[in-house]
Amino acid sequence: MREAKYHCPVEVTLEVIGGKWRCVILWWLRQESKRFSELKELIPGISQKILTQQLRELETHGLIRREVYQEKPPRVEYSLTPLGESVRPITDLMCEWGKQRMPGYEFGYMKNSDPF
Repeated sequence: MREAKYHCPVEVTLEVIGGKWRCVILWWLRQESKRFSELKELIPGISQKILTQQLRELETHGLIRREVYQEKPPRVEYSLTPLGESVRPITDLMCEWGKQRMPGYEFGYMKNSDPF
């Protein structure tokens, strides 16, 4: 985390999980590890460049781990760290808040199975 003076604890939280995509990435990783291509498919509005950048930043902040498997071709998976798991209540509340604002809306990959 950068050296800065914060005026509110929310600023610290937003520095780590703020932005358009970080909470979305954390939300998708909450059940199981995912490969880059899986995350890209689950988050269709994100570019490959931005997904790579956001994953690196989440890893730098200690919220996710990147595991490389020595296979051919190499397999890389992303998962939550214990610190990342501690953000789960925030993403769960954001999910519930969003569902209450959009009753009856069918969210992308949620049509067949509701992992909420």
